[in-house]
Amino acid sequence: MIKAVMIDDELHCLNALDFMIKEYCPEVQVLEKCQSAENGIKAIEKWKPDLIFLDIEMPFMNGFELLEQLPEISFAIIFTTSYDQYAIKAIRFSALDYLMKPIEPGELVNAVKKVKEQRHLPFAEQFQMLLKKVQGKDVIFNKIAVPTSEGFELILADQVIRCEADNNYTHIFLKHNLKITACRTLKEMQEQIQDFRYFLRVHNSHIVNLNEVSKYIRGEGGYLVMSDGSSVNVSKSRKDSLLKLF
Repeated sequence: MIKAVMIDDELHCLNALDFMIKEYCPEVQVLEKCQSAENGIKAIEKWKPDLIFLDIEMPFMNGFELLEQLPEISFAIIFTTSYDQYAIKAIRFSALDYLMKPIEPGELVNAVKKVKEQRHLPFAEQFQMLLKKVQGKDVIFNKIAVPTSEGFELILADQVIRCEADNNYTHIFLKHNLKITACRTLKEMQEQIQDFRYFLRVHNSHIVNLNEVSKYIRGEGGYLVMSDGSSVNVSKSRKDSLLKLF
């Protein structure tokens, strides 16, 4: 069983999530539901959970401020939030997980599945990155946190040549013939790197670094030759958008 604590100032959100967990994630045991960050900290100290569902927007102390109060974070976290573009960007950047309200059962199941499959708890560095991103909105980051089966890796964004989908994983091809497999879908990777303007999704299965394109070969959609010699198909529907950038 995965021992869990839920923290959200809105009772109806707590009850709705609790119902969905009972219905769709029987492997999760909710030990306590907390309506404030202060009570959440007490519950974490009391139960030492494996997982917390943490709302970001709460009065007096938000979810990020709660994390800053903890001496260590020895559990997995799934953030829950209404649409907050900046907070979501910070969470994506740190390679952590979140659920958008109103929470969909399928998204909940996928998030819990990731917690079950991860070999390591999130690293302290991920939370440091998250909090720095939240606190310093003008800080420019040039690295990407890539979650892997072993934990996560920090890579320079401009070292990425291309990303290729492989079901629920993404293969990231780097300069110097390096390759990393991320435990993220291509859609999730696209959301994470969208602030780096030189990345473009050119196919359902491919994102490319436009700075690493060597050649475009015409065709119905055509294809790209990348700096490492690899070829990447361009879908017909994305061809015009690509060519406009050139």
